[in-house]
Amino acid sequence: MIEDLERDGLISPLALDPRRVNDALGLARRDLGVAKTLLSSSHDWAYTVAYNAILQAGRALMFSKGYRPVGANQHLSVVRFCDQFLSREDALWFDRMRRKRHQSVYDSAGAVSEREAENAVKKAEGVVQAIEALVQGG
Repeated sequence: MIEDLERDGLISPLALDPRRVNDALGLARRDLGVAKTLLSSSHDWAYTVAYNAILQAGRALMFSKGYRPVGANQHLSVVRFCDQFLSREDALWFDRMRRKRHQSVYDSAGAVSEREAENAVKKAEGVVQAIEALVQGG
């Protein structure tokens, strides 16, 4: 629950600011476009930027609910927050992407296949749209 995330020091209250929400959604849309472009040149980076699109959309969701991630594990904080609002499938996908992205950025080049990158971009589009609907719905 959100209260648990706050108690565990993963999130903290933040004043509502529609501009902050819109800026984060704008970053998510930008990243989706970049991820699509990268599919033809780098599967690792297409995947990473697709993940970042979901991350930015997740931050927008947090901001729209009056919270922000804090601490050293902010990506995990966003994933756990989004788990409260996304479908179970989308929440699990987001967390898997987080872990795979970490591997491809920090551990080994070529960790992402063409098919994984294409699936990630497609899935990211759907998750970003789902989050946009949540944000617009209040």
